[in-house]
Amino acid sequence: MAPTTTLFLSNPFKSQFPITTTRYSHPTFTYSSVTAQSHSAKHHLLTLISDQNRGIKTQSNPQKRASIIDAIDAVAAVGAGSVTTGDSLSGTWRLLWTTEKEQLFIVEKAYLFGTSAGDVLQVIDVENKTLNNVITFPPYGVFFVRSGIEIASPQRVNFRFTSAVLRGKNWEIPLPPFGQGWFETVYLDDDLRVAKDIRGDYLVVDRASYRWKE
Repeated sequence: MAPTTTLFLSNPFKSQFPITTTRYSHPTFTYSSVTAQSHSAKHHLLTLISDQNRGIKTQSNPQKRASIIDAIDAVAAVGAGSVTTGDSLSGTWRLLWTTEKEQLFIVEKAYLFGTSAGDVLQVIDVENKTLNNVITFPPYGVFFVRSGIEIASPQRVNFRFTSAVLRGKNWEIPLPPFGQGWFETVYLDDDLRVAKDIRGDYLVVDRASYRWKE
């Protein structure tokens, strides 16, 4: 039942006009109801992306893409107003789904180079202000882009690419840095992060069971 507030006014003088009380009703929000809403929104989003091959299949299915973005908006609504740029942002995050064409192209076309893509990662260290975007090619290959980051707001992080490296078992090719921008983590919990960036792309990642290092 919604709580009510009764306002009593003292009246030391007799009056012909009776003093009435006012009652106000407020909706009740509980931690359990918010948690249930979060779990429901997460489950729906994860179900929609589960068969999309990290976003490759979504590229040719606009209707599916729209449904997934609607689900992302629902998750973002749960996370609205929360701080997502603190220490909990740090970690090795593994790609589940994205609209980023460059990443998806590399993942999809890796076979042209006689290999296949493994985990696609985003490695963030808030304290040291670093971010690595990583695409692995097991057992030895990896392509990663180093970035410096700055916290811009409770949910926004600015980044600037500083260098890139393509590495094999016994070789390494350095590449020049190539850009800057920002991303907003619109939802964050212990195991899931959802973000959108300056270009309007979306990213859904989960916390990897291991820590990636260069």
